[in-house]
Amino acid sequence: MPEAAEHTFNQYRVLLFSIAYRMLGSATDAEDIVQEAFLRWLEARDEAVQSPRAYLSTVVVRLCIDQLRSARVQRELYVGPWLPEPILTGQRQELTETAILAESLSFAFLVMLENLGPLERAVFLLREVFDYDYAEIAEIVGKSEANCRQILHRAHQHLGQRRPRFDVSHEQQERITSQFLQATTSGDMQGLLNLLADDIVFAGDSNGKAQIGTKPVHGPDKVARGMLDGLRRMPFLNLQLRFEEVNGQRAVVGYLDDGRPYVVVLLNIEGERVRSVYVVLNPDKLRWLEGIRNI
Repeated sequence: MPEAAEHTFNQYRVLLFSIAYRMLGSATDAEDIVQEAFLRWLEARDEAVQSPRAYLSTVVVRLCIDQLRSARVQRELYVGPWLPEPILTGQRQELTETAILAESLSFAFLVMLENLGPLERAVFLLREVFDYDYAEIAEIVGKSEANCRQILHRAHQHLGQRRPRFDVSHEQQERITSQFLQATTSGDMQGLLNLLADDIVFAGDSNGKAQIGTKPVHGPDKVARGMLDGLRRMPFLNLQLRFEEVNGQRAVVGYLDDGRPYVVVLLNIEGERVRSVYVVLNPDKLRWLEGIRNI
């Protein structure tokens, strides 16, 4: 393995993972894409690589677009809501070192991206999150600069009012998450209702592998009752609940006695109210909560 080639690749590894994860919503798939890009990088001829960053970005983005297009059938067979694969970020500050990187890693942002097609998602992320210029984007996705501008405009139109607001401080996130956990675990119905926005949405991802509703729940009363009823069915007496930094925000993670993660709960907070509750129970999506992996 040429050391120089590996050294150059490692300079861009975090960037490539960051792009792939936001494109796919899966850390496992993103890691696979990055490894495939590494293999192609080792095999690339010098004349084919004008810029390592441009070459590697192109490989990763095009692999992600292909995977998203082929994943449509799999998504149709998924049981219940599909949510991103959560990742621990407390010890990986490079993943959230700027405000836009932190915001675009949140569940609210990643869920919003599901409203975009693969090409729109690629152009939107490259421009709005990673600050590639239009000439670079055009080369990466194989379109003209004018076409890329049109694609970005369509992406903004498709997102419309869905784009989440990120005006909540870390202190607010921590305080409201703590209040939410206290009200839920103590069975405080009114305390829980006081925290929920009128347009609150609850989404639970299990793919049929754990007990949770298979449709999103809307409205504070239904969400609050669903949370309290769900707690009675879950083995909370055997769970160790911890606050962790997940996807750049405060989250609650429940671990079993053997240390395996069982559930992660993330809140989308605006002002002093919870707008969305995301619960991931699918064991296949909790591998990245077992410990920090090398990205």
